[in-house]
Amino acid sequence: MKTSSKVLMALAAFSLGLLFLFPMWKIYLKAPQYPEGLEMHIWVNKLAGDTESSIQNFNILNHYIGMEPIHEDSFAELKIMPYVVIGFMAAGLMVALIGTRKLVLTWSVLLMVAGAVGIVDFYLWLEKFGTNLSPMAPIKVPGMTYVPPLLGSKQLLNFDALSLPSWGSLGIALAVLLSLAVFFFTAAPTKKPITVNHKPALV
Repeated sequence: MKTSSKVLMALAAFSLGLLFLFPMWKIYLKAPQYPEGLEMHIWVNKLAGDTESSIQNFNILNHYIGMEPIHEDSFAELKIMPYVVIGFMAAGLMVALIGTRKLVLTWSVLLMVAGAVGIVDFYLWLEKFGTNLSPMAPIKVPGMTYVPPLLGSKQLLNFDALSLPSWGSLGIALAVLLSLAVFFFTAAPTKKPITVNHKPALV
């Protein structure tokens, strides 16, 4: 690959570093008790909120509907994902140095698969917390579950829930787009024609 393509591939690898600088996903929640709204930020290695008390307030609201408390220790993925991201960054830089199109495509496809697995895992989180409700909950509605939306908005009784990707997810999107650009716009190596020297026959 040309030097410019190798630089783009290196940028693709470094783009994943945004996951350590910004949250991957955000969940917004509005309720009569909190008209100003609450935010939960899902990072690659932690859970946080827009204020120090946001997670605590989420858990207070969740208590009334019987949802189990949200703690970082409940998610083993938060301990694993940082190493996965660092591994992809290191592999991407190696691909940039080696400079073969097949490795670029392999890296890009594996990153997309990892992203898809992450989204499915996130949905399973939401499904678990929204359906595994305590029978001792102060507020009980027969047949009601409280699965927050994976993407977009949803009304849950008097709760308005909104779920959106955050800037950290942009790092994954950039990494995929840049690596695919390197693959598609880098010419495949051409085979040199084999030349045969024909010597005149001796009479």
